[in-house]
Amino acid sequence: MIRTAALAHIRDRRLLQARSVGKDVFYMAGGKIDPGETPEAALHREVREELGVGVVSYAELGVFRAEAYGHSPGTRLHMTCFTAELDGEPRPTSEIAELRYFTVREYAAMDQVAPGSMMVFRRLHELGAVDW
Repeated sequence: MIRTAALAHIRDRRLLQARSVGKDVFYMAGGKIDPGETPEAALHREVREELGVGVVSYAELGVFRAEAYGHSPGTRLHMTCFTAELDGEPRPTSEIAELRYFTVREYAAMDQVAPGSMMVFRRLHELGAVDW
């Protein structure tokens, strides 16, 4: 099982997704939780590493479980997802090739989508936070 912390950052009713250097698929900004690290600490670290900004405040959106995209079949993802206020404008750091904001439909129409991200999109749409 892969344990991750992820950021659900919304702008203009669209959800931020990050594409790592050398990858084709967009994922939630965030990453693996290190041994002994809390999901909250991982959120702070990963947001700084990937988006070059700090987390001012946060709230847990939920825990999402799915097949871990891009890993061997049967590998499960356990993703603790947070909404957060950031201290600046997210920008791609050296490990991120591109940041893009999507509606549910725009993300779902991509050639490759991460199941965990799709679950977060659907949940945020149910909550009325992002457009279909």
